[in-house]
Amino acid sequence: MLTLIQNGEVYAPDYLGKRDILIVNDKIGFIEKKIDLPKNFVDIEVIDAEGKYVVPGFIDSHVHIIGGGGEGSFKTRTPEIQLSQSTLSGITTLIGVIGTDGTTRTMPSLIAKARALEEEGITCYVQTGSYQVPLKTLTGKIEDDIILVDRIIGVGEVAIADHRSSQPTVNELAKIASAARIGGMLSGKSGIVNIHVGDSRDHLKLIEEVIETTDIPRKQFYPTHINRNSHLFEAGIEYALKGGYVDFTTSTIPQFLEDGEVKCSRALKRMLDAGVPIDQITFTSDGQASLPLFDDQGELAGLQIGKVSSLYREVRDSIVNEGIPLETAIRVITSNPAKILKLKHKGHVQPGKDADLVLLDKDSFNVETVLAKGKVMVAKGEAIVKGTFES
Repeated sequence: MLTLIQNGEVYAPDYLGKRDILIVNDKIGFIEKKIDLPKNFVDIEVIDAEGKYVVPGFIDSHVHIIGGGGEGSFKTRTPEIQLSQSTLSGITTLIGVIGTDGTTRTMPSLIAKARALEEEGITCYVQTGSYQVPLKTLTGKIEDDIILVDRIIGVGEVAIADHRSSQPTVNELAKIASAARIGGMLSGKSGIVNIHVGDSRDHLKLIEEVIETTDIPRKQFYPTHINRNSHLFEAGIEYALKGGYVDFTTSTIPQFLEDGEVKCSRALKRMLDAGVPIDQITFTSDGQASLPLFDDQGELAGLQIGKVSSLYREVRDSIVNEGIPLETAIRVITSNPAKILKLKHKGHVQPGKDADLVLLDKDSFNVETVLAKGKVMVAKGEAIVKGTFES
């Protein structure tokens, strides 16, 4: 199967200018200034990308693909993600996680859902564990999960600085990071430890203590929700300036922003202005997670659900509203997570990489066309491939 994308302006994410892209099966075959079709060759799909930017498919590396445990009892357990929720948002790669509920949301279910999404046409990996320590893994050992199970690439999301966490100790977190690191080294995977950081003013203190008292490097950790309040955000800047990764959560509600959450698009601008290198910053959606609002006594006061559609919306806002160049902003959901998670075939428009591509309208920056592994999933803003149980 051959697909030719013509006349688009390519951001790989580096700007390449106007280029034609020939896709061979599920890979990018060639990128040239002009690729001419052979005469009498009819078995090829041609996509005219005139007036479009062509960028890598988006990577959302923190999604509750089987739903999240609702903090308002059983009736608030959130639903599984559906295929078109991702593809309509330009997302071609997902990383599934389990959050607060590590009891009714299990690793076998997480892996099964990842395989289902793969069968439906996009790429999906998972992290082993959940908020709770000791971790509930698939095989009983972190190393074995990462080494032996193809879909498992690291650990997460382990909760710290949060009243819902297991209040892990420095020694417990160090052992988790060590096991993940060894598993990653032996399997060629990232072995990253995805850390949920809560509202507590302990911030990233636990990670810092592990780094100070062991030989585990800072980049073994991948803390998320760094923009959840102003004081954690400032701690995140300090952490990133020391060389650490920081991840911002795009799903939000007006109340969170009123209470001090830093909007992702503005957070990106502030981090860059503070001197944090762009390749240490990512956005994730926390899609399908419950978004609970707690009062001062820790009682549930409200609940909404995270949306993967927020991922690119915040990147677009950073371009349109904050004046961040497209080739810079797009890295937080393409090349940066691909590097951090060691997804070698993702995150770049480059020969030999997976043919995951998004075509953006040059005027509105809206998602127009999405290809996942060489197959057109979205055309003219409409899902032409839907999940098994989508109407």
